[in-house]
Amino acid sequence: MALSVTNNAAIRIKDFIDKRGRGIGLRIGIKTTGCSGLAYKLEFVDKINDDDLIFVSCDIQLIVDKKSLQYIDGTVLDYTKEGLQEGFKFTNPNVRGECGCGESFTV
Repeated sequence: MALSVTNNAAIRIKDFIDKRGRGIGLRIGIKTTGCSGLAYKLEFVDKINDDDLIFVSCDIQLIVDKKSLQYIDGTVLDYTKEGLQEGFKFTNPNVRGECGCGESFTV
């Protein structure tokens, strides 16, 4: 079981945390929404919960709850910039389908 980030994502996450002025890592989770049923959620973490799982990649702490991990285990988080569009990109080996707009997925 693992989550990881690319160097580009790590640089961007560190930049966001520095600009925010606090934070010990990034929480990656799942929420129920969209056409396909599941979507990713990202939030900065100031405090680790007792039931959190922590993965370290490129000196970034990735925090995830056990329920979300079953859907995102093995996921690699990247940060890409293509033309005018930039943002985080998830490469999740568990995804079996995505909605047309790319906002949600199913496993």
